[in-house]
Amino acid sequence: MESRKLAALLSSLVSQLLLILLLIFPPNSLHPNSFHSNSIDSTTFSLIHHFLFSQQTAVTTTVLSRKRKRPKHNHHNHHRLIPNPDWFPNTFLMTSSTFEWLTNLLEPLLECRDPSYLFPLNLSAGVRLGIGLFRLANGSDYTEISNQFNVPVSVAKFCVKQLCRVLCTNFRFWISFPNGNDVKSVAENFESISGLPNCSGVVFCSRFEVSSLCSSSVSQQQQQKQSTIAAQIVVDSACRILSIAAGFFGHRTDSMILKASSLFNDIEEGNLMNDGSVNGVNQYLIGDCEYPLLPWLMVPFADNVTVSGSVEENFNAAHELMRIPAFKTDASLRKWGVLSRPVCEEIKMAVAYIGACSILHNSLLMREDFSALVSDFEHERKSVNHPCVLEDDPLKTSKALAMRATLATMAKKN
Repeated sequence: MESRKLAALLSSLVSQLLLILLLIFPPNSLHPNSFHSNSIDSTTFSLIHHFLFSQQTAVTTTVLSRKRKRPKHNHHNHHRLIPNPDWFPNTFLMTSSTFEWLTNLLEPLLECRDPSYLFPLNLSAGVRLGIGLFRLANGSDYTEISNQFNVPVSVAKFCVKQLCRVLCTNFRFWISFPNGNDVKSVAENFESISGLPNCSGVVFCSRFEVSSLCSSSVSQQQQQKQSTIAAQIVVDSACRILSIAAGFFGHRTDSMILKASSLFNDIEEGNLMNDGSVNGVNQYLIGDCEYPLLPWLMVPFADNVTVSGSVEENFNAAHELMRIPAFKTDASLRKWGVLSRPVCEEIKMAVAYIGACSILHNSLLMREDFSALVSDFEHERKSVNHPCVLEDDPLKTSKALAMRATLATMAKKN
């Protein structure tokens, strides 16, 4: 049989099988209030159907392009058309229930204000969300997304940008500093790890590569045009992002970025971390040796001034334990495919990706969905070979040194 005829036949058979499955497993076959471990909700079902149906031709072509082998008889082959439990976490870095929750939440925002050049855009909120998440979770380019979802490249670009815009504009409140009882909870969790009271978070800088040149054939000279942007992030002990400021030039030091941020000004002016002291210790952040020592920012002692078994050594060990959530959060953000490699977009869009992935990171933690949180990661402690940077203000320096000395006496012993 000719290849074209065989391709048409196979495509037809796959279509028929999908339609049969739709009849067997309709999305509304169960009572809305009933629970069934194998049920598929309507939005999720619609997305799966769209995703699978749009790939029939591509799958058929791939099969025909390979050397044909005698198929093994398997009565369960048809089950492969229904995604397994790992399909959503592998494809979108979230469970199907989180995807459904997010679809319902974003639906009125994703289905409005379609541009005139794409009108009418007859895509459900679930498919729009799926297209946007496919870019964020896998880092796929727009041509691949177009093929996967059977939509024009222009539609794929619009859906991705629309999702980032909605998240960064309407759901920025998912990233915020704690207050009231939440402050106490954050501090207590850090204290249980280290023995150090009243810590409000860990600050660190994460750098991401940005490039408008994505072709593997570009010259080395062209590749040098690639730039880096930095994001300043504060997290709590559960890896929840409390503050993020992205878009700084990556060549600037962590200290320079801190002092240029609104976080620095807000703390210095008393607008943040002003909820009082515990055991005589005011609220503070911790950071690595790239930051200056401040009354509200504790950095480690230099290794060459610590003595084995001393309170300074205990402080450094506790300090390192408290920074583990920062390392874990950084690794988790890079689990999002679009941030795991050079971002092939303008800097403005790269910043939007960082913001969108950070907001999604927090929303998943809020739902106790750990699909995008890394479990295993390698971390090597940096040696602190130089004394911390001190401020020119003698009063600030005195307060900072005194506070660190007090905290060192409270740190858990190794």
